[in-house]
Amino acid sequence: MPITLEGSCHCGTVRFTVESSTPVPYQLCVCSICRKVGGVGGSINLGAHSKTLIITQGKEHIGVYKAVMDRDTPKEHIAISERNFCTKCSSMLWLYDKTWPELLHPFASAIDTPELEVPSELVVVKTNSKPNYVRLPVGKKTVFEDYPDDSIENWHKRHNKYVE
Repeated sequence: MPITLEGSCHCGTVRFTVESSTPVPYQLCVCSICRKVGGVGGSINLGAHSKTLIITQGKEHIGVYKAVMDRDTPKEHIAISERNFCTKCSSMLWLYDKTWPELLHPFASAIDTPELEVPSELVVVKTNSKPNYVRLPVGKKTVFEDYPDDSIENWHKRHNKYVE
């Protein structure tokens, strides 16, 4: 049975629950979007089942940001993915992309309970857009310039962390 994640924004206005089969926060994205919306170090997204999302409080305070891709270039366009955040405190809550309608990606920083497992290794993605001043965390890690072929689900299955 998937794990119930309970999350909230920093100010407590928005609260939610969602079921996850992939609850280990192992993948750190340091792309420009994740660094600018999630903080200098980037963001760690989990995987969850979108149909199980329940907003228990503050639905009217959820905003959606669609990132500007290839900014300041002739290829500039708006992403189809939606980053949901609290309009009162700006905390990032989850990412949804209609390309994969069954999935939702809660930001690990928004999860209150249960306490998330410390991964044995960190996978760092999108270092091709990381400035030099952004330091990677210490400890065992695998680093990718772009996205690896491995999905969040496959990583969990390979490490026997997938929750049926």
